[in-house]
Amino acid sequence: MQQTPFIGELIGTMTVILLGNGVVANVVLKQTKGENSGWIVITAGWAFAVIFGVFIANAFGSPGAHLNPAVTIAFAVLKSDYSNVFSYITAQLIGAFLGAVIVWLQYLPHWKATEDPGSKLACFSTGPAIKSPGANFLSEFIATIVLIVGIAAIGFSGTSDVQRGPIPSGIAPYLVGMLVWSIGLSLGGTTGYAINPVRDLGPRIAHAILPIDKKGSSEWSYAWVPIAGPVLGAIVGAFILRTFSF
Repeated sequence: MQQTPFIGELIGTMTVILLGNGVVANVVLKQTKGENSGWIVITAGWAFAVIFGVFIANAFGSPGAHLNPAVTIAFAVLKSDYSNVFSYITAQLIGAFLGAVIVWLQYLPHWKATEDPGSKLACFSTGPAIKSPGANFLSEFIATIVLIVGIAAIGFSGTSDVQRGPIPSGIAPYLVGMLVWSIGLSLGGTTGYAINPVRDLGPRIAHAILPIDKKGSSEWSYAWVPIAGPVLGAIVGAFILRTFSF
């Protein structure tokens, strides 16, 4: 099979969800080796998931390695080029769904061992610490702006009072992972920092479809928040960058 941006986005996003939701499952499901190891482990695991998702997306044909519709939309707005939006987001959604299915398979005996339906859902999609849709939306909106501006800053090269040069391509994925880690540690305690519509939607669909023992509700009434917040945050982030001529 030929390496293409579509395949790269699909497999890269699948990797992010497999490793990201995988660390959540390791922490919250019962009788795992990582049970109750906490928020620091989850945020670190997600950071590493993003790093290797980027490398794998690059290897399979996506040099941009967006892995997130918010990133795709932001850079489409920034560059006024929407030609890749549909194909990238489609690949990302498929990859996110497949990654969630593999997490389910990886932890197969642990779903039955875990009684709390909320813990099972947390291994797929995000949820608020305190349910307040307006405030939850604002949290996702702010965190996504930080993500978009941070990614653009990592890739920025130019001149000012201090000479800047482009960051080597092999270093950039680590810096993006550190950015995601920072967002998780500092801003993620309110909603679980989806900052990525398909990171929530693809696995939520998987949760709804898969035969998980006593899984409970997929909480579709909340699902708009981790979609709308990141999308609008991405658009605003792009306009901030355009204002400063990025």
